[in-house]
Amino acid sequence: MTSVDVTVRGAGAFGLSVAWACVQRGAKVRVVDPYGPGAGSSGGLVGALAPHVPENWNPKKAFQFESLIMAEGFWQEVEAEGGVSAGYGRTGRLQPIADDHTLALAQERALGAQELWQGKAEWRVVSCAEAGNFAPDSPTGLLIYDTLTARMRPRGACDALVAALNARGTEITTQASDEGAVVWATGWQGLRAMSEELGKKVGDGVKGQSALFRYEARQAPQIFAQALHIIPHADGTVAVGSTSEREFDDPNSTDAQTDELIARARDILPDLKGAEVIARWAGVRPRAKTRAPILGAWPDRPGHYVANGGFKIGFGMAPKVAQVMADLILEGRDEIPEGFRVAACM
Repeated sequence: MTSVDVTVRGAGAFGLSVAWACVQRGAKVRVVDPYGPGAGSSGGLVGALAPHVPENWNPKKAFQFESLIMAEGFWQEVEAEGGVSAGYGRTGRLQPIADDHTLALAQERALGAQELWQGKAEWRVVSCAEAGNFAPDSPTGLLIYDTLTARMRPRGACDALVAALNARGTEITTQASDEGAVVWATGWQGLRAMSEELGKKVGDGVKGQSALFRYEARQAPQIFAQALHIIPHADGTVAVGSTSEREFDDPNSTDAQTDELIARARDILPDLKGAEVIARWAGVRPRAKTRAPILGAWPDRPGHYVANGGFKIGFGMAPKVAQVMADLILEGRDEIPEGFRVAACM
């Protein structure tokens, strides 16, 4: 008889969220991570929970939509249990509209959102004047504004999950043997190890760099412009990011690419020119070959499961990932989309 029902290996966004979902259903869980909670890409700065565009609907977009809708309740429960804020806020997002073609596309997507987002969020075109002071310039004077996009502080979210798990008596440790079902949420190194075991590359790591300004705009929507995310956080900071680097020597070092991000952010939002840069961050994010998360049973390893590959969308996907993984592990109900399974990467 084991003392633990579920061992979760990896204390990032997916690992901690899966642990929390299992604990909520009465399972005894142990989380194991040799580097501690949020030590990998889940300890970054950006925290943009942004949806895919509302068109060409598919299971991945539907899954992400459900997760983003679940997020407010998910983080409220986590914060209520542990007393630590994740910095969650569904504050929306602004995107410049460059030309008439982009405007027509934005208007088509607004119609798509009316159906696909089920009245739970909006995608619409607004003027720069309507958007307020914290808004990017736009060549057309128009912006896309969606009300589904949210933000959270990644390190704060990990801290909030740890506090909630601790409040339920969950052990979080750097070393322990496997007991019960085992969930592998071990980030980019885990994808490399899995690729080696399966003899096929299922995914790898992509380095990202980001920066954090001290600037008060906590109620403002985030901005996506010139391929850059600019996210006002609830603690009076603004995060900007990120790079995508397939090749790298040092996974944790920042360089001139971070300087470039900072300069671009200040061009997009001139108010940031006088704002102090208080943090720079670099880390490697786990990217599956399909770009979708890898979820479900580990082939030929009975009782072992995978929850990995949350490249750029890990925290946004986490509430729904936690739900379907707990369904599978504890109740034997498998509602994981076919494209998310390990077989989809092979």
